[in-house]
Formats: sequence, structure tokens, C-alpha cells
Amino acid sequence: MGEEITFDKIKAIAEALIFVSDIPLSINKINEVLDKTDVATIKTAILQLQDEYEKGGKGIQIIEVANGYKMCTRSEYSDYVTKLFTHRKKAKLSAQALETLAVIAYKQPVTKPEIEEIRGVNIIGVLKTLLDRNMIKILGKKDAVGRPILYGTTREFLEYFGLKDLTDLPTLKDFSEFDLGEIKNETEKLSENTKSDVPNGDIVEETVREDDGGRADNS
Repeated sequence: MGEEITFDKIKAIAEALIFVSDIPLSINKINEVLDKTDVATIKTAILQLQDEYEKGGKGIQIIEVANGYKMCTRSEYSDYVTKLFTHRKKAKLSAQALETLAVIAYKQPVTKPEIEEIRGVNIIGVLKTLLDRNMIKILGKKDAVGRPILYGTTREFLEYFGLKDLTDLPTLKDFSEFDLGEIKNETEKLSENTKSDVPNGDIVEETVREDDGGRADNS
């Protein structure tokens, strides 16, 4: 790649890379592929692409999510897209899973006992489901009696809710009091605006031993 690459070519290459990538593509990754050190130019190219897709009235758009960029259909055309894929079983997280996920998102790193203290119910089955769906991951163990496992959210969590990063989470009015109803409402708002391709399945109430490590963090 020793040839001089024009700005228009950089923009076209960035568009192609974002299109073929099955995960949000970071500017650093695009920069790596281009073998170019000027990340500001790549950022400008992507911003121009976003503007062109927006002003051109296209059915797809380039959005920033999970610290990267991806192409997706516009929400106003979701009904038509859904008709094309009527054979696919739609999946949404259950109310129990959403509540647990909300607690983990706002309190991470957090342990199972801490989550159960907030929710007031046993969450073994829900934790297993969230781990199976890669919505949460194991961050390590807390330096406390019994060394309980610490949980946190994943990149897939950001993608599912269309968030750039955790700072995009709705701000709680009073985090110190930690109102479960408030975070549940905020998470449900995010979920309602999300078209998920997460595999379907009900909550499976299987016993997960807290000391078996669950699923390892592969991210």
C-alpha cells in the first residue's frame, strides 16, 4: 500500500470495511487496514459518510456503537425489514433479565448477592441466561469473604442497546439511593427502541454454582 491514497478513496475504503464487518469497526482498526497514521482523516471521512447517508434519504445509516461504526437499517423502515424476515423468531429479553441487566449495568462490577439484595429474588437462572447470551461477563472475584464473582456488561450489551459506551446509559436521578424501578424503566426504554437478533429462549432456571466460574471472559 505504498501508493498515495486520496481522501475520497479513504472514504470509500472506510465505507466498504464498515459494510463487510460483522461487528462495529473502530477507527483504529480501519487505520490499521489502511496502514495510515492520520486517524483524524479517517474520522472526517466517516463523518462525511454519515452526513451523505443522512441527506441522501437512504434506507441504511452508519451509526457509532460500542466504540465503533456499523451499518444498519433506519428504524422508520423496521416494519418492512421485519416482513422480510418473518420466518425468524424474534427475541427480547424477559422482564426479569432486563431488571437484572439494569442492576449490573449501573452497579458493575457487582456480585450475585449484591444484585439479589437489590432485586429481592434469586437470580441464578437469569445470570446463566445473560451469560449464555454474552450480555454479561465475569470480571473477576471480589476481595471479600467467600471471594464472590464480579459481573459486568459486554460489548454485545452495548450493541444490543445501541450504545457507544457505558457513558451513554441514561443518568439516574440519584445514584446513591439506586431506585430499581427507575433503572428498570430506563432499560426498558432502551430495549423498546432496539431491534434484537439475539437468539430466542426463555429463562432457564438451571443451577449455576457461584464457585464454578460460569463463562470466562473471551472479549
